[in-house]
Amino acid sequence: LPFPAAANLRPGAEQKVVFITARVHPGETPSSFVCQGIIDFLVSHHPIAKVLRDHLVFKIAPMLNPDGVYLGNYRCSLMGFDLNRHWANPSPWAHPTLHGVKDLIIDMYNNPKINLEFYIDIHAHSTMMNGFMYGNIFEDEERFQRQAVFPKLLCQNAEDFSYSSTSFNRDAVKAGTGRRFLGGLLNDTSYCYTLEVSFYSYMLGGTATAVPYTEEAYMKLGRNVARTFLDYYRLNSLVEGPLAPTPKTR
Repeated sequence: LPFPAAANLRPGAEQKVVFITARVHPGETPSSFVCQGIIDFLVSHHPIAKVLRDHLVFKIAPMLNPDGVYLGNYRCSLMGFDLNRHWANPSPWAHPTLHGVKDLIIDMYNNPKINLEFYIDIHAHSTMMNGFMYGNIFEDEERFQRQAVFPKLLCQNAEDFSYSSTSFNRDAVKAGTGRRFLGGLLNDTSYCYTLEVSFYSYMLGGTATAVPYTEEAYMKLGRNVARTFLDYYRLNSLVEGPLAPTPKTR
């Protein structure tokens, strides 16, 4: 390991967990670059990355549909399933990656020493521009407002992320998605999102200029997602910051 184990990784320690998944739809290749940006930042020597490692545990499944990717499928697995519609009751035989990830998440949820605080599933969007999020709708207005905090903070950090395109819904068609299913399963201190990023370009704020996405720009969005966790937890007083302000990744 390149870094000594933080206190939150010692046996029996309480853990705040951020769970990130990507590439459940194999054709959505930008999601892999965003996920790569998150991973590269978290294992770097950047001072923000060190603070995040000291306070949080990140669990990342960068490719939920490896057979679909291998086959060159656009949306389905080897057996023809859209895996992102089968979270409610995944089969260990037909949907093994979902089954394994869901079991792990439920085990963590049932562990009193673990707080599963965030679930983010990364996708790519073929018709909309920019990065944006989908979140869930709750009857509890305060919970609904708290859920909006992370995408608002991300919008401040990433020039290509659009809060105005971010939406909260409970469309029946999306009931089997990771974001919808886990949003209903986990308690009100957990936040579940789908992070979408355009296949092609983003609009620079305040202009009519469309900037084509590159692999590096997708990875930069990933780095900005990672650093937004520091802003979120500073806002919620988990992290007290002796850190001097650092330039935005962008």
